[in-house]
Amino acid sequence: MTKPGARKPQRPREVTIRRREDILKAGLVTFGSKGFKAGSLADVAEQVGITQAGVLHHFGSKDQLLLEVLDYRDAADVENLEGKHIPGGLDLFRHLVTTAALNASRPGIVQAYAVLSAESVTDGHPAKAWFRHRYEQLRIEVTQALEIVCAKDDPPSSESIDDAAAAILAVMDGLQVQWLLEPDAVDLARATAFAIEAILARAIEGHEREIL
Repeated sequence: MTKPGARKPQRPREVTIRRREDILKAGLVTFGSKGFKAGSLADVAEQVGITQAGVLHHFGSKDQLLLEVLDYRDAADVENLEGKHIPGGLDLFRHLVTTAALNASRPGIVQAYAVLSAESVTDGHPAKAWFRHRYEQLRIEVTQALEIVCAKDDPPSSESIDDAAAAILAVMDGLQVQWLLEPDAVDLARATAFAIEAILARAIEGHEREIL
């Protein structure tokens, strides 16, 4: 019988879930600061206070740990959204600006994404397919939002919308790198909002006027 005021013992499943999350957080720190190749399972295990074998018991391999770390990082962006999914239409672009503002308070997550996304283009990287799929999905979602926002009698071409979607994602990623290198020189949320508004203005209103 449990004494009054005593902590209820954790069930084995609860302990496992907590331990896995601790490992994912440690993996995010390790891979974000050192990259996948230089970051070791020993680094991850040391932060959690377990052995490398303990890490492998939960994730099977270093490659699998990386993929689950990326999923864990991605889930943080939609954790508080309805349905845990980004909205559509104009709300999607508001969400992107809100995410940029949130990212300014969590440099570790931003650094992990910047490091691993850049590293993923190298030959044989285990996260290459993950990032390729992620960008494909993001382009589709941003394109669909643009099509809703741009719906009118004289819509821009599909090529212009595709270009705008790719440009928005590229600007966000590029601003994050600049901010990581010199945070006092870049207001992440304000610069993101400026860039998205400029791209939307061109896509919605200025598509008939070639500038470059």
